[in-house]
Amino acid sequence: MMDAETEVYKTDRGTVWRIIRADDGGMRVELLKEDEWVPGPIGMAGLRLSSSTTRLTEAAVRKLPS
Repeated sequence: MMDAETEVYKTDRGTVWRIIRADDGGMRVELLKEDEWVPGPIGMAGLRLSSSTTRLTEAAVRKLPS
């Protein structure tokens, strides 16, 4: 995927995940497990709309592993 847009979220239980969207319409979800981003289920994308989910600020995202 080229030219990706990334949004990072955290649930009230502490799960951190990111949604990566490409200009071509592709989308993938990755979970932060320990200090590594691993593939996650695409269904997690819906959690970003939950009231128990917070979108992380740029400053918070910079503190996470790349």
